[in-house]
Amino acid sequence: MIDKNVALISSGTVQIIPEVDLKKKLESGKVLQIKLGADPTAPDLHLGHAVVLSKLKQFQQLGHHVVFLIGDFTAHIGDPTGKSKTRPPLSDEQIKHNTKTYFEQVGKILDIKKVSVRFNSEWLDALSSKDMVKLCAQVTLARLIEREDFATRMENNQAIGFHELLYPLFQGYDSVALKSDIELGGTDQTFNLLMGRFLQEQYNQAPQIVITMPLLIGLDGVHKMSKSLGNYIGLTEPADQAFGKLMSISDDLMWHYFEVLLCRTKDEVAQLRSRVAAGTLHPMELKKDMAQEVIIKFWSLDEAQKAREAFTALFQQKDYSKAQEVALPAATQNPIWIVELLKILGAVASSSEARRLIDGKAVHVDEQTVTDFKAEISWQSGTIIKVGKHRIYKIS
Repeated sequence: MIDKNVALISSGTVQIIPEVDLKKKLESGKVLQIKLGADPTAPDLHLGHAVVLSKLKQFQQLGHHVVFLIGDFTAHIGDPTGKSKTRPPLSDEQIKHNTKTYFEQVGKILDIKKVSVRFNSEWLDALSSKDMVKLCAQVTLARLIEREDFATRMENNQAIGFHELLYPLFQGYDSVALKSDIELGGTDQTFNLLMGRFLQEQYNQAPQIVITMPLLIGLDGVHKMSKSLGNYIGLTEPADQAFGKLMSISDDLMWHYFEVLLCRTKDEVAQLRSRVAAGTLHPMELKKDMAQEVIIKFWSLDEAQKAREAFTALFQQKDYSKAQEVALPAATQNPIWIVELLKILGAVASSSEARRLIDGKAVHVDEQTVTDFKAEISWQSGTIIKVGKHRIYKIS
């Protein structure tokens, strides 16, 4: 049974550090403390977060305890991971707003009744000056600047705020405060997760096991899924909209989603690839299968079936009565700048995203391609706006 549980936990992971200790932890028979930290940098969780949350669910099913840590203190600093410059800290109001819907969204995947929700301000606010000095004394500057993003910025003569150097220390201290047995995170968090393990040893605790999960590539097929890049699928989005976005990804990216989101083995994916290459399985139908499975997993069976039916009617049968209807606010201008219209529809998160779509001739209004970023669009009830291959909106 232990070997079976080890195989379950190991599946889909990138690294388990150290792997030999995972079996020992599971064999101990104790209820393990499984930690996942999240800074409330945005109010919406997306499918990228779901990769790690799904692994947490497996721990829940094995009887272990999940601690979902909201980094309200560290959000005032901002983790610079992957950034080329200092990230602006969040205000108390922003943190409160962004945290508000987290619990409901996490409950789409985890049994929220079996989750402890903690805020790291509980212990970090309480650190005295002496405590801070003691914490900083545990780590050398040389070790901190081993972080890839810090090292890159130093090479490029880009500024690093001293407060940014404290971020991995504080995140690591969270593990000390929680006495966590295992901590999960994306591969971009590896340095911070290992810092938790290191600091636990300095504070005479058994060091946590670090489990890193793959980063889900966003809809653009280039960058990791991110709200700020607009290449994401939110867990609170309507199922039919999420289905359409999944259908918009490239065929090559589809294999990545099978592996990372649906936990297909490489052998299983290879078999599907062979069937597509042999012409016995059409990639469009396979992608619909993939999208339907994702919606079943993170929404519901009923919503998945309805989303697939609506997609077929809308995009293959051109039945625009199935398009997502959007009622524009009463004060909406007419005509309206195309970028503002796309934002109101929820089709883009930023002007730069709108520009990329327009430059790529991916925006159409009543079958007319929009090529001018500054275009003013006249609209009425029934106007159809297409964005990309598989997003269609109808003004109601």
